[in-house]
Amino acid sequence: MFNALVIDKDDKGYRTVQSRVDPAHLPEGDVLIDVEHSTLNYKDALAITGKGPVVRQFPMIPGIDLSGIVRESRHPDFKAGDAVIMNGWGAGETHWGGMAQKAKVQGDWLIRRPAAITSEQAMAIGTAGYTAMLCVMALQKHGLEAGDGDVLVTGAAGGVGSVAVALLSTLGYRVVASTGRPEEADYLKRLGAADIIDRNTLSVPGKPLAKERWAGAVDSVGSHTLVNVCAGTRYGGIVAACGLAQGMDFPATVAPFILRGITLAGIDSVYCPRKHRQSAWDAIARDLDPAKLAVIGQKIISLEQTLAVASELLAGKVRGRVVVDVNR
Repeated sequence: MFNALVIDKDDKGYRTVQSRVDPAHLPEGDVLIDVEHSTLNYKDALAITGKGPVVRQFPMIPGIDLSGIVRESRHPDFKAGDAVIMNGWGAGETHWGGMAQKAKVQGDWLIRRPAAITSEQAMAIGTAGYTAMLCVMALQKHGLEAGDGDVLVTGAAGGVGSVAVALLSTLGYRVVASTGRPEEADYLKRLGAADIIDRNTLSVPGKPLAKERWAGAVDSVGSHTLVNVCAGTRYGGIVAACGLAQGMDFPATVAPFILRGITLAGIDSVYCPRKHRQSAWDAIARDLDPAKLAVIGQKIISLEQTLAVASELLAGKVRGRVVVDVNR
């Protein structure tokens, strides 16, 4: 038997409890993992509290991320003792996730944890940091160089935004951070932001084309914010879009694309191919300054504490990353 956070829904209603689970009930998979850490993301908090339609089948173990050690493997690329990471692939939605002491998953969903990153650090980075790295790689693939001009990061005080600011500044880019929380200005500057702008300047309907301000951008907000980001991007620039905090809509015109030749690159972290995932995590191990990861901060909690912290996270009372030590 192992400890896990279990979400269930039946005639008694929707509930999440810490429970003991029989390993025989683990779902199908060719790799069995002794989980060391998971992380509490916004999507996990929605699932745990029942405030969002995240879970597709019940019972469900939440946790879209996990880091651990392979116990048993029938997959040719992994063997017992390997340190691995999993992000996405429907974990915590359609397949039991990482908030448990054990997990059984498909080996194709796993990547090797870089030796320079501990299990705890991997979950402090989590899907948010991995997504940020995918965005940075998209900018680099486009050919954006550090001397080409400012790079804007929206939602900069959030998980994706914080890591994006840290990565880009370490790589030599001049970062402009957009946030709705002016009290976070010092925090963002410690991560490397050169300028801070109020998100309200981007979040309302604007002109089809605005003054050319940045050579590239990482956007986790969507809706009018993404439209205005595109409108203010310099000729030939690129915007990497990875989120929808403001909304899923994109009420834009084609003007920035056909008059300035900008590129809008969509970033998917959930079903991203394994080879690309491994490249992203290897790049994180190389390019993310551990001192800046420490600035982002991490709250280490137990499975038992996850219920309360999930509510705090949804209420905007948690800054930085929340790591779940499943064996605590």
